[in-house]
Amino acid sequence: MTAKKKLSLSRLFRSNSDDEEDEIENELESQEEVKEEVPQIDLCQLQLPPEHALHKLWGLHMEEQGNRMSFPVLRLEGPPEQRNILSEDDIGRELSRLDSLISSTASERLVYAIPKEQDEDDDFGTDLDAQAVVFVTGDQLNAWMLVYPPVGEGAELSKSIIDKALEDNNIKYGLDEDLIKGLPENQEKYFKLHFIARGEAPVHGTNGKIVDLFSRTAKHELIADEFDRVDYASLNIVQNVDKGEVICQIIHPTLGKPGRNVMNIEIAARDGKMPAIPKGTNTELSEDGNTLIATRAGHVEFVGSRFLVKAALDINGNVDFSTGNINFLGDVHVHGDVRSGFIVKATGSITVDGVVEASVIEAGHDLIVAQGVTGNKQAFIRANRSIYAKYLENSRVYAREHLQSDSLINCDVYSDGVIQVKSAQGVIAGGKIRATREISANIIGSRSGAATSLYLGGLPCEEYERKILLKEIDDMELKLDKIERQPEGPAKAAHLSKTRLKISVNRMKLEQFDKDIKELKEKLQKEDLRRLMCGIAYPGIEVTIEDQVLHVEHESRKCTVLLSEGEICLLSS
Repeated sequence: MTAKKKLSLSRLFRSNSDDEEDEIENELESQEEVKEEVPQIDLCQLQLPPEHALHKLWGLHMEEQGNRMSFPVLRLEGPPEQRNILSEDDIGRELSRLDSLISSTASERLVYAIPKEQDEDDDFGTDLDAQAVVFVTGDQLNAWMLVYPPVGEGAELSKSIIDKALEDNNIKYGLDEDLIKGLPENQEKYFKLHFIARGEAPVHGTNGKIVDLFSRTAKHELIADEFDRVDYASLNIVQNVDKGEVICQIIHPTLGKPGRNVMNIEIAARDGKMPAIPKGTNTELSEDGNTLIATRAGHVEFVGSRFLVKAALDINGNVDFSTGNINFLGDVHVHGDVRSGFIVKATGSITVDGVVEASVIEAGHDLIVAQGVTGNKQAFIRANRSIYAKYLENSRVYAREHLQSDSLINCDVYSDGVIQVKSAQGVIAGGKIRATREISANIIGSRSGAATSLYLGGLPCEEYERKILLKEIDDMELKLDKIERQPEGPAKAAHLSKTRLKISVNRMKLEQFDKDIKELKEKLQKEDLRRLMCGIAYPGIEVTIEDQVLHVEHESRKCTVLLSEGEICLLSS
């Protein structure tokens, strides 16, 4: 074997017996020094081990040419105007594919490039022409070319070699003609990745959307002024709308724009989707389809998945003998008072600008009483959501959600949520107050020692309604017993059938009640928020949480009553 051949093999395979430092090792060491100086990792660069076939080919070519050339740096980057063309999610996957391609092509080429021992007259192995290898990303939108130099007497890179590689890989679209044309004359054409083609990614259409001009959820916000006073008349939960007014805008979807890959194959694009139009009762689409408008005046409500326009019943004066009792499918707005002995029922919300006297008020949603309730121990106030009243006196009150007022005087209150009596005086004095989670007030009780009972926990409204249902079942069963003792006849048979059906229906309701109450209690037990908070607590107060009872015997300030480790305790500053 000739000296030149021995030197080449020694430098390729790093003979430990050779005292001379070979140039590949020096170059690799210099690369390691650069890495130590700049610890940032180049995510776009393919990292190959020193013993990789590509590095050996590079060393072989450098030895053959007898001069130094830059170390192979393989980076998946685009043209100068946009280097980073791959996302961080894609770069790792594409580098792995590139590694596989280069490892296979370099290893295959190295087999023929290394001289065999029996070929002692050959300085190098088989003569090989320059080779152009094309790498295409998985989405077929980007293509690079890696060029291996010739070996021995092989031909240098030419336009025909490049064209053959492009043809073999079917690269037809988005070619960088200037780069390809000048590549054979490029001094740094070998062992580099050249970005040769870029396709056009499809532009998918955007989905349409609905822009609401009215709220889909009711917002109840009572704001106190600088004197801690709340204007209950200003709580406008009714969203008024005029005929022809726009309820929401409809943004239509856009069409997608197809793309084209480097193989000149069209890439389909998705068109945007049309949103569901929330068209409900008393609404219609505009002629251009861009807006949903009200077909009548009323108030807007979002129910299920649609906007509805409901007519609100306006009572310009008082509810008295001039109007009679009110029972309305929708919202009711009383601009005056509700006089004693009258009834106002609505499936929606009820707003009273004046005073509610000893009357019955039942709201399917919220109840707002701007001037308060003077019940005379006869008022029955009930809301399936929340109650907001200036004051409540001598009344029985049921709020399935929350209750907020300036004062509660001698009331029997049930709330499945939170009771807040903290604005203005914020007094709770006398009566029985029941809440699921929290009761808060500025003052509880009175200096005269008015008996005031407060209960925390459970579901007061649900449990009260269950008691009413049980009583109805008991009454019907007594009625059934009386009917069964009557003489036989068509009337008896009809009454028996009707009463038995009612009992069956009520028992089904009771079963559902028990199921709902159990689920709600289990949910509430996961986070125990039961507590009483007040600024001043006077003697005469009785607080009950579960089976624990606390009697306040001394005046306490800034106090909190809660259950701690199964025992009720009062924390006071």
